[in-house]
Amino acid sequence: MRYLIKIDSDESLRKGINEAVKIISEGGIVAFPTESFYGLGVDATNPNAIKRLFGVKKRDPDLPILIFIASLRELPKYVASIPSQAKSIGKKFWPGGLTIIFQSSPILPSVLTAGKGKVGIRISSHSLANSLSRALNVPITGTSANISGRPPCTMANQVAECLGDDVDLILDGGTTQGKYPSTILDVTIDPPLIIREGIIKAEEIIKSGIYKIIRR
Repeated sequence: MRYLIKIDSDESLRKGINEAVKIISEGGIVAFPTESFYGLGVDATNPNAIKRLFGVKKRDPDLPILIFIASLRELPKYVASIPSQAKSIGKKFWPGGLTIIFQSSPILPSVLTAGKGKVGIRISSHSLANSLSRALNVPITGTSANISGRPPCTMANQVAECLGDDVDLILDGGTTQGKYPSTILDVTIDPPLIIREGIIKAEEIIKSGIYKIIRR
């Protein structure tokens, strides 16, 4: 780890966010807490930053990476289309632990989507992750802060031990809940499909009544 800021006051939050924005804007990698685990954020529109991220994680380039956006208003920028029910799902479960897969907008590089033309998007309910998203003009990646195949990190010191100097900044926001990852719902197919059940249970989505059928 090159730099760690412990977020324990309004002043440290301002300092941490400002430093993170600078690093991400310059193509760097920032680790930060989310509602599930610590994530690794880079500018999701910067192909070189994304390639570096894949290298740091030793991640298979055939696996796409999800992104965080700041609000539902930003969604049209990064997706090719928004099914009406998908917008309703977003309104109900965002901010929160639901990643929704859409057809990707051309603004997002193919290295991010692994050439599949789809992108997973989430609005984080974690105050620090959401503050970082709101401070940037671009979406950021939200892939877990670990080497692929290893357990995800729930504490800043675990990120430092796992990734060392490969991360430019760690925002230490304390321990994350760590029990479940985000739930992943693919709305590019009809009926939608739950790819992974996590924080948001399948029954919650089904009981919302927004979709008549959701496959699991």
